[in-house]
Amino acid sequence: MTPTVFRKKGYRFFFFSREETRMHVHVVSNEGEAKFWLKPELELANNYRFSRKELKEIEAIIEEHHHELASAWIKHFSS
Repeated sequence: MTPTVFRKKGYRFFFFSREETRMHVHVVSNEGEAKFWLKPELELANNYRFSRKELKEIEAIIEEHHHELASAWIKHFSS
């Protein structure tokens, strides 16, 4: 199961249900995919094909929605 938290600017922000316990989010679009750690601080974990410009845009979106992502993570993984 891969619950989508939200979509914005052509990116889909989601989790994999059975993955490591450190809080993170996956991002995918037609241009590539990436994984960002949300805790202890926002940090790029993996990148496949996103440009630096796209990564900066994605990071800004994650910062803007950090509370929403963290809340969705807690809700999803505590159930």
